[in-house]
Amino acid sequence: MIFADLFNGDRMYFSIAVAVFGAILGSFLNVVIYRLPKILHRQWIGDATELLTEEGLKVSGSAKQKVADDFGLVLPRSACPHCQTPIPAWHNIPIISYLLLRGKCSHCKARISVRYPLVELLTALAFGFSAWQFGFDYLTFGALVFTGLLIAMSGIDWDQKLLPDQLTYSLLWAGLLFNINNGFVPLPAAIIGAVAGYLSLWSVYWAFKILTGKEGMGYGDFKLLAALGAWLGWQQLPLIIILSAVAGLVIGGGMMLLSKDKDRQIPFGPYLAIAGWVSMFFGPNIVGAYLRASGLS
Repeated sequence: MIFADLFNGDRMYFSIAVAVFGAILGSFLNVVIYRLPKILHRQWIGDATELLTEEGLKVSGSAKQKVADDFGLVLPRSACPHCQTPIPAWHNIPIISYLLLRGKCSHCKARISVRYPLVELLTALAFGFSAWQFGFDYLTFGALVFTGLLIAMSGIDWDQKLLPDQLTYSLLWAGLLFNINNGFVPLPAAIIGAVAGYLSLWSVYWAFKILTGKEGMGYGDFKLLAALGAWLGWQQLPLIIILSAVAGLVIGGGMMLLSKDKDRQIPFGPYLAIAGWVSMFFGPNIVGAYLRASGLS
């Protein structure tokens, strides 16, 4: 009760507290981004090993060993990716430790990717902004769940060109559950948004494949847009698609111009995530500004 009174009375204090929590969670999201694809890969090896064994085929010892390794989101402890030295807790303080260590491992002095503090900083800023926008309200909790899952999926898709079902479905069901009592949108709008979000990109995928014989995107993109529709309703889907296309053109196009590898595949998931996050906070204002500018409102 004391905390509720304090946070209700000072939105700035609440926003700072949530931002600090966001930095801490961002450290865990780094673990999810790095480890979840590896965990899924080991599970796939395990499934394949089991199937091959049932078919009476031999499985190499190295494959069995990979399946047997104990590797999860919590254990083993975080370690330097270069020398594998476990990272002590005081070297794992979000953002601060990276700055104090000057971006290097304290043991082998190898460079640590700047992405780690950037994810922590991004999560802190996004969480703090969410708290500032909604205040001490249940909508803030929804926005934090929405934001955290989008950051994790964006990082994985950027690295691996993969949007895991474990995350896309979690985001989808969480959106529908959150909107049962008209959270961000009424439940009917959320259900239609989920269906329309999936079918819209599914239709584009198959039209592109029929015309060109190539796959323009993955099935994970369909599921992610369905999840965004479940959170924000079908009314936001046109804006999300437009914003994601613009983000892809600006960011992805710029990267292709600067990159020596012109055939590099650019994942669409991060741009959908950016568009979805922007639409949650600014969607109605953007649509209203457009309608006023066009004389339709």
